[in-house]
Amino acid sequence: MVPHALGAILARVRRVLALILIVLAGLVALLSPAFPALARYGALPRHGEKPLNVLLAGVDVDYDDKAGVWPYPAKPEDYSGRTDTIVMTQVRPDGTVKLLSIPRDSWVPIVGWSGGSGKINSANVHGGPDMLVNTVQALTGVRPDGYALLSLNALRAVTEAVGGVTIDVPQRMKYDDNAGNLHIDLQPGRQRLSGEQAEGFLRFRKDNLGDIGRVGRQQQFLTALIAEIRRPANVWKLPRVIAALDANAKTNLTRAQIAELLGAAQRGPKVSTYTVPGNFGMVGAASVWNVDTPRLDALLGEQFRDPNDPHGLRVLVFNADAPDGSARRLKARLESLGYRNVTAANEARPWPVTTVSGPAAPAAALLRDLGYGQLDPAAPGTPGSELTIRLGRDTPAQ
Repeated sequence: MVPHALGAILARVRRVLALILIVLAGLVALLSPAFPALARYGALPRHGEKPLNVLLAGVDVDYDDKAGVWPYPAKPEDYSGRTDTIVMTQVRPDGTVKLLSIPRDSWVPIVGWSGGSGKINSANVHGGPDMLVNTVQALTGVRPDGYALLSLNALRAVTEAVGGVTIDVPQRMKYDDNAGNLHIDLQPGRQRLSGEQAEGFLRFRKDNLGDIGRVGRQQQFLTALIAEIRRPANVWKLPRVIAALDANAKTNLTRAQIAELLGAAQRGPKVSTYTVPGNFGMVGAASVWNVDTPRLDALLGEQFRDPNDPHGLRVLVFNADAPDGSARRLKARLESLGYRNVTAANEARPWPVTTVSGPAAPAAALLRDLGYGQLDPAAPGTPGSELTIRLGRDTPAQ
């Protein structure tokens, strides 16, 4: 009996081991497309402490006009061309995603370029991704934490990897460009787009809206693509999505940043889209997008500032019981540290110790920059400000 029982047990063990091997083989086959990317960026999701700003830019195709065939073939992608699509993406730890589309024809100072101002889509040509990042920061006041340059094939490949994206096509789209090997033929209505169709949807320009029409379609597509990737039924497709992005992108995102993006994705995302405000204009013979700076500043202050970073919040400095001119001098000091909205005023009253009041996290950060005083969580808020400093008798002499 014992040998027979032992044999039965061994047979069950062999069946279980065979099943495990089959499952492992399946996992290897499933994950193998993503192995190169996982080796570089693979990380467990983690909860970030602040918003992560990632600059996404789609790079134009550069065709080889010296080739002996027609239509001209595309040159190998080196990510040095004009940026056809520019999107500042802010991903918050709670899964909130904000997309700020920057029209490629926006006329701005190109930071670090001897030519001065130009269309923002030329920054990458003149100085690579660093110049593009610096130019976007100068325009928005938001420093990108990293960038990802995407080839023209990126969104087509990701769309195919996820099995298509459902889009409500707003109008008839018919266009043929033999030189660029672009053929668009879409009927209006809600439909499932393949990778090739999605590319046509994004590149269509014959709608009398030019760049702004394309920006709207980019936002519509990215929102739909994110929702598609997040569907529980598509979890098994993620390795192919990762592989598609890895094969068609140039990025400086770190493993830690990827982990934070994954952590945020687990909690959301909840996507909101915005566009740099402005209007059409002309510079010489060129059609450009003139940025409405006051409206852009208001949009950024309302939607893209980090609620835990005091530098972008409204700070009111009261001179309660400090030497004359202390509030004015502190205002100048805070502005030198990058604070963008500081107001100084007098509030004469006995006040032995300098206090900072307001939301806990940014107030604590402001106190660290101040270097003296204490938090006063019980102090009432001040209309028109988010953080309030009351300078007391402990204010250092300047």
